Amino acid sequence: MTTRGRFSPHAVFSTGPGGGIPPRVLAAPSRYVQGNGVIDLLGTYLSLVPAKRPLVLTTEGGRVRLGRRLEESFRKNAVQGRVEIFGGECSLEEVERVVEVSRKYVPAADCVVAAGGGKCIDAGKAVAFRLDVPAVICPTIASTDAPCSAVSILYTPAGVGKGPEFYPRNPALVVVDTGVIAAAPARHLISGMGDALATGYEARTCYGNPEGRSIAGARMTIAALAIAELCAKTVFEDGMRAVDAMRRGEINESLERVIEANTLLSGVGFESCGLAAAHAYAAGLTVIEALHRDFLHGEMVAAGLMAHLLLEGHPEEAGKAARFLNGVGLPVCLEQFGLDPQKNSQVLMDAMKAAAGEPIVNNEPFEITPEKLLGAFLGADRLGREIIREEGSDAFKRLHVPE
Repeated sequence: MTTRGRFSPHAVFSTGPGGGIPPRVLAAPSRYVQGNGVIDLLGTYLSLVPAKRPLVLTTEGGRVRLGRRLEESFRKNAVQGRVEIFGGECSLEEVERVVEVSRKYVPAADCVVAAGGGKCIDAGKAVAFRLDVPAVICPTIASTDAPCSAVSILYTPAGVGKGPEFYPRNPALVVVDTGVIAAAPARHLISGMGDALATGYEARTCYGNPEGRSIAGARMTIAALAIAELCAKTVFEDGMRAVDAMRRGEINESLERVIEANTLLSGVGFESCGLAAAHAYAAGLTVIEALHRDFLHGEMVAAGLMAHLLLEGHPEEAGKAARFLNGVGLPVCLEQFGLDPQKNSQVLMDAMKAAAGEPIVNNEPFEITPEKLLGAFLGADRLGREIIREEGSDAFKRLHVPE
């Protein structure tokens, strides 16, 4: 496979002058545009990159929903683009296939436009890196903070995770059409809220630990910390109203704010501040095949966040988070994942061993063991079951239980 090789931000930022403390680094897209209908102005916005010959990578569903709108926007701005349908998995094989398509049909491509969900977006960033052109991201769901980051998660063609790939540049342009996001299933927005809520707590962990490091191996700026804290605050304050608006088919200020939190604030927050136990738990849970297949990333992060807060000795915050998560429909106990603490004890221990092996867990300011992770995770399960007994789980059932 022909590639330009992998970029390592750790090699650039992990040490300071004379091998001392790493510098403080803020990573963010060059421009972020959000609003209802902004996808119709993509051709105009490409002049900011600047680009006139984009390779557009999108899913079949994305082509059906957005194809005519993109075509018309490109026509009005004399932009000549070629659309390529994403194969569904962000694998090296798929990335190289799209690279070869570009070299054959769009040899002078001056940017890659990725329009779709998380895996399509990550594949678009990987293709742009190999073509040495800017990445332009147009998410069609708000379930992930991938649009703003300079990292992709790669998989095998069968969907088994292979790990991250880092890039020297963040996307040049992120265009988030809130009308497109609002038309997607509510479960995606809600999952993104679980991911975004964890951003603030994990940033606090990384900032408070002198040995804590961001995704780039650097220390974090106070600007990034403020963004991460605002991310969690926004989700708490606007999350329920955003979900209600989406279910009514409305676009209100709360929905706009939560989409921004899920996408921009969480994206800048996680990349510039770092991740910790909440995301380590989520990564560990993916070794359980049924969870990897049936649940979204943010849903597993939500469960991991509850355990993260108990692990760090914050039971009141864990309770507050759990009540919010249950209220919007995110899973808060093992039963909702189809697991039993007794019957699936070995499976859970395997997941905790995987979580303990995640490098990001080292951002916690104390020694981590699989047993310690499991203890907090089971504590979170008990907390979640208690809340469900008190408040019910109607929101979760609405999303996951067929009528």
